[in-house]
Amino acid sequence: MQHKHKLTDWLPTTKKEVELRGWDSLDVILISGDAYVDHPAFGAAVIGRIIESMGLRVAIVPQPNYKDDLRDFKKLGKPNLFFGITGGCMDPMINHYTANKRLRSEDAYTPGGQTGFRPDYATTVYTKIIKQLFPDSPVVIGGIESSLRRVTHYDYWSDQLKPSILVDTNADLLVYGMGEQALREIITLLKKGVPFKSLTTIKQTAFLVDSDTPIPKNKNWADKLLNSHEACLADKKTYASNFKHVEQESNKLYANRLLQKVGNKTLVINPPFPTMTEELIDASFDLPYTRLPHPKYEKRGTIPAFEMIKFSINLHRGCFGGCSFCTISAHQGKFIASRSKKSILKEVDKVVEMPDFKGYISDLGGPSANMYRMKGKIQEICDKCISPSCINPVICHNLDTTHKPLTDIYQAVDAHPKVKKAFVGSGIRYDMLVPEFNKNADKEDLDNFTEQLITKHVSGRLKVAPEHTSDAVLKIMRKPSFKNFHLFKNIFDKINTKHKLNQKLIPYFISSHPACQLEDMANLAAETKDMGFQLEQVQDFTPTPMTVATEIYYSGYHPYTLQPVFTPKSKEEKQDQHRFFFWYKKESQQWIKNALLKVGRPELVKKLLPFQFYQNEDKHRVKTKK
Repeated sequence: MQHKHKLTDWLPTTKKEVELRGWDSLDVILISGDAYVDHPAFGAAVIGRIIESMGLRVAIVPQPNYKDDLRDFKKLGKPNLFFGITGGCMDPMINHYTANKRLRSEDAYTPGGQTGFRPDYATTVYTKIIKQLFPDSPVVIGGIESSLRRVTHYDYWSDQLKPSILVDTNADLLVYGMGEQALREIITLLKKGVPFKSLTTIKQTAFLVDSDTPIPKNKNWADKLLNSHEACLADKKTYASNFKHVEQESNKLYANRLLQKVGNKTLVINPPFPTMTEELIDASFDLPYTRLPHPKYEKRGTIPAFEMIKFSINLHRGCFGGCSFCTISAHQGKFIASRSKKSILKEVDKVVEMPDFKGYISDLGGPSANMYRMKGKIQEICDKCISPSCINPVICHNLDTTHKPLTDIYQAVDAHPKVKKAFVGSGIRYDMLVPEFNKNADKEDLDNFTEQLITKHVSGRLKVAPEHTSDAVLKIMRKPSFKNFHLFKNIFDKINTKHKLNQKLIPYFISSHPACQLEDMANLAAETKDMGFQLEQVQDFTPTPMTVATEIYYSGYHPYTLQPVFTPKSKEEKQDQHRFFFWYKKESQQWIKNALLKVGRPELVKKLLPFQFYQNEDKHRVKTKK
């Protein structure tokens, strides 16, 4: 496809590319921790294309060298309006390190998967460099790294409580969440001649003011004062209590402005924008992307993250699941923003024309693949809601959970003459397909969707995430009882039998989550073994900023109840919990036996291990009885 494009079809990345467009200066310069892929799944490309669509001259500096004489940061000069800085589509620390804090061997957002092309805490490193080189230029930070660090937060990798990222970066403005609406307002005001320092009442932004400076007035917002950063440092329970307000205000449609004292400054977090309308989200996806990596990477190898989504279509944003370990709703919002059928099918038309397209769409999905077009039946009820989840502990009576619009999308894509098969690679909320749990839904609608999904859109393996089997752990996770997974497996197996298919159900689980005891992991292993699973997809809980589970991990308290919650934290505890996933490996079996006998659970030894591990115990018991 690249041979059909001119170099000027991408946003410029070098001085030469800027000159090819006939520009003598730039209005905005974007700096990103990712390689530049001009595709709607890559944040820097979306932001760049929006800026371009508003008539401004914009360029991207992807993965600048931060170790040399900093020429990459200087090469395009000083922008007329501002620098925009992001660490990339993935938090740089999760990008770099495993849950055990080991360095990863691949960076999926770099050509050839090579590591070392972005620093730890990339947004902070980049912003400090820009502030040093161009002290008078305003800097706007955004993306997931900034979004999740907008307030006092626990940083797992340094094991520290850190203030808002605005403190360390000294950036002028932070845009949190999906930034299109805030960006459009920032640019509209700057084009009207409003000074950058006056941009204090834009929704979904945050900034610092000196403590002796009056807080900018806005008659439409009430203020909620959080515990100061210093109070959080002094007391873990005080810190935990902040999060309830941060999460609730992030999810409200009409939220309060948040204020927090940090040293001699005040952090101001303006309320979020309403959920994007269909028109707004279509506008983001319909911009003139080449849908390809910049040609500069041709000799450096493929970009793994691009290869993964090259033939995929994102249908919507947001997630109302509210899982306590997940950052999706903290960044994308609780309410679903869905694209129009027209926009989706227009993107399918572009994908099928790619020269290496073989007829298979890899994913028709979203953060949770089956939430497309779902929203409240009566908007006024949603307007007042402060619940972090629409489906936990039960599905809200006001939530319209019909799957018909999504079934229609699947069928329309299936009917495309150049599509052989369209898969759903994103995670499915299986609990919403269980009639006993989703009592709001029409059973026929659920049956139709589930059958369509399993028979036509699964590539041999359907990924779902029950996450645990223990009700106590699931309650902290904000996930439904594991009995719903049993019910879904029955549905899955019946459809497989009916259509003579050999599809596999692949469940995901998490170890070492807050509230999870060693016995809980043993029970998980035993119950899933009984169901015929030999687990592969397993994950150790990784604390990331802006989640309930992370606040519990650091503080020891649940932010909503302020009651203590046990969390496995030591390296040994985490490794021991993880071992239970692999009961079928010989090297783990003796350890599992010893661990279970130590906690007084010999019956689980029988359930998990081969006969030779408990036959001596049984013989001993028989002799004792005699």
